[in-house]
Amino acid sequence: MEERFKLSKEEKEELKEKLRELAYNLWWTWNPPAKKLFKMIDEIIWKESKENPLAFLKNEDAIEKALENKKFVNTLNFTYSQFKKYLERITNYTVLFKDKNVIFFSAEYGLHQSLLIYAGGLGFLSGDILKESSDIGLPMIGIGFMYPQGYVRQKIREDGWQEDIFLNNSKDVMPAKKFQDEKGNWFKISIDYSQDEKIYCGIWKVEVGKTTLFLLDTNIEENSPWNRDISSRLYVSDKELKLKQQFVLGFGGIALLKSLGKKIGILHINEDYPVFALLAQAVEFVKSGMPLKEALDAVGQISLFTTHTPLQTAVNIYPFYMVEEHLYFLKDLGIDIKKILELGVNPQNPSEGFNTTVMGMKIAKNINAVSKKHLETTKRIWKPLFDEFKKEEKKIDYVTNGVHIPSWLCAFIRKLLDKYLTPSWADLVDDERIWSLIDDIPDDELWYAHMENKEKMINHIIDRAKDSWLKDKTHPTVLVAEGIFLEPDILTICFARRMTGYKRPTLIFSDPQRLKKILTNPSRPVQIIFAGKAHPADLEGKKAIQTIFSFAKNPDFEGRIAFIEDYDEELAHYLVRGADVWLNNPLPPLEASGTSGMKAGINGVLNLSVSDGWWPEGYNGKNGWIFGEENPDAPREEIDKKHAEEIYNIIENEIVPLYYERDERGIPVRWVKKMKESIKSILPKFSSRRMLKEYTEKFYINMLKVDSQKED
Repeated sequence: MEERFKLSKEEKEELKEKLRELAYNLWWTWNPPAKKLFKMIDEIIWKESKENPLAFLKNEDAIEKALENKKFVNTLNFTYSQFKKYLERITNYTVLFKDKNVIFFSAEYGLHQSLLIYAGGLGFLSGDILKESSDIGLPMIGIGFMYPQGYVRQKIREDGWQEDIFLNNSKDVMPAKKFQDEKGNWFKISIDYSQDEKIYCGIWKVEVGKTTLFLLDTNIEENSPWNRDISSRLYVSDKELKLKQQFVLGFGGIALLKSLGKKIGILHINEDYPVFALLAQAVEFVKSGMPLKEALDAVGQISLFTTHTPLQTAVNIYPFYMVEEHLYFLKDLGIDIKKILELGVNPQNPSEGFNTTVMGMKIAKNINAVSKKHLETTKRIWKPLFDEFKKEEKKIDYVTNGVHIPSWLCAFIRKLLDKYLTPSWADLVDDERIWSLIDDIPDDELWYAHMENKEKMINHIIDRAKDSWLKDKTHPTVLVAEGIFLEPDILTICFARRMTGYKRPTLIFSDPQRLKKILTNPSRPVQIIFAGKAHPADLEGKKAIQTIFSFAKNPDFEGRIAFIEDYDEELAHYLVRGADVWLNNPLPPLEASGTSGMKAGINGVLNLSVSDGWWPEGYNGKNGWIFGEENPDAPREEIDKKHAEEIYNIIENEIVPLYYERDERGIPVRWVKKMKESIKSILPKFSSRRMLKEYTEKFYINMLKVDSQKED
């Protein structure tokens, strides 16, 4: 029975303030005791709000009732004390960087489903970088956009076509606050733009543990109607609006840092969208009296440009006149606009227009790809440009992506690690030696933990399907296509990622009859779950979704195929923990890295992946399956046919027999052995801890030395 007691009004207000502080800091998202605390307030509201504690702040009755529960109050005080200790912790990184900040620019951040400012993998990577910088005490400031409409929401029609829906985010339940000046007013900045025009941004602040993320918002009354829409949504199709977004993100971010008096130690530009930050910082140096060439060189010394694109045609290119119009104001500073435009000229195709990726690589003295194979691809596709770089002192290397382990590791496996490794395993995530102790976990305990995840995943999918159907009352076959017949005892393969051509989402349907035979085998059935959005302008991606949905509705496949609409962070957590096999089959060499397979792998989900991106570094022969070597000279049709054949063969001859082979307890012992190998080989090597350590060792330290020498 719950022990209840009375608190004074002052005591209640103090506890409520602690709750508010915890709710507005995303530290709680990767700390189970904090999640448990919010769940204690009201389990129903917690579930209905998609685990958003800010929903409780609007429900005074629920909070008042919780504060009468002594166990809740004790849990709140303990959690809050742990939170404060975390914030006050000093690390080697804190000492190393002193008062210098890594300024991390990104177009999107995936931190929690209550903050819809992400589209996919790039956003989750950015979010994981902020979380990890907080955990290790690396002083980092994030810069991005507050998108009122976020990214496209997906609705699948009865015919399988994706409808693009844009909804306004509910800012009153988003973990972001209007950043205030000393007088308590909303902090705003202005940016010089074009000719005799300014763009204004209101600033939002998001706390990510010890790390701060500032978000720019152009939807304020100071702006003209057409400029208010600049930050309206993520990845717009209109070229001029997209250029404005890039311009405002870069110049606005630097203007904000200047207004706050923040010392820039390093500028880390994540992909080309924020690349104008490099030019904006150079302009600040010009304003202080430095010639443009020296200013660009000075910025380059403290800048790191991370490229994620393995294809030249996928970068942003604008007509020169359009860029010149946006930068017209620079003429007042005596800057030759032609010199700026030259920064965006691709030597392989000088007339194509202003290439923002080329500008980033030309200005930054430090460039990195996001996997070992991606570095090889990057050097090949940008060879003429990189040949020019040989005359300069540029560091070009790779840092393979990683994932924030506390955010993506499931609760069931966490408990096993506490029990069989050490309760302090989270402090040792990149220490490969300790992870050999994974073998000490009993097979049955790991398997039952996995099956718990699998049942939760399937129950969640079925609930989503029912809710969607009850809302729209569509044809019953839609229920089948959305996973109503999925079963936890069946071998489950998952394909969840952006739906676009090079990812080849329909590759497994190359031979429908063979696939049908695999899926509907009466003694050893297989089921496949698909999820992912197509960009609103990507017709090829939308057609792929329609194809998948058509197969999912087809009664010949007996409900063994499901497409789950509106892929988001919440669904991603269920899938990377509950699937048995994670399928990844992009066309090599077009996968720069990828991170979803890492998230699956650390949870014991086995990867079946093409030899591209991070997987050639991750695969060790015992922790999953690999196929599809790159063959650039072969026709696309021939490559697809060969890769599909390899997928079928591996599923039929290796995956299915291994999964359904059981001992007398019903445990697939040899499968579990692979699960253990997956966890212990992938978790330490592909953690964001390892990633940020590599960024520090390969780039940040040397860049800090350059900055210190200038000060001396």
